[in-house]
Amino acid sequence: MILLLDQGLPRSTTIHLSELGLDAKHVGDVGLATADDRTILDLARRRGQIVVTLDADFHAQLALSGAPAPSVIRIRIEGLKAEQLAMLLRGVLEQCGDDLKSGAMVTVTESGIRIRRLPLLPL
Repeated sequence: MILLLDQGLPRSTTIHLSELGLDAKHVGDVGLATADDRTILDLARRRGQIVVTLDADFHAQLALSGAPAPSVIRIRIEGLKAEQLAMLLRGVLEQCGDDLKSGAMVTVTESGIRIRRLPLLPL
């Protein structure tokens, strides 16, 4: 699994993830620092990457589109340093890896993790 970290997350997180044996890129390192969410989602879908973000817009776009991919992890914990974020993401991947491989929207808060499988079905 390859993670694609959104602009609001520390670039140095990719270094810590690499030290943990995980593959990650930051949008700023792949020429997408000013890209809109749709462009980032399209790239991640084509490359089989999992988007990691602080932004709720990614989940909203996936829900509205009915798309089965890419998976998105939304972090709803403020003030995480790069190393803390890397450790958190390692735990999320360990706990939710199968769901993320199949297509999921994952929300991480201080109190836990919520997983919704993609595509979202209309109510």
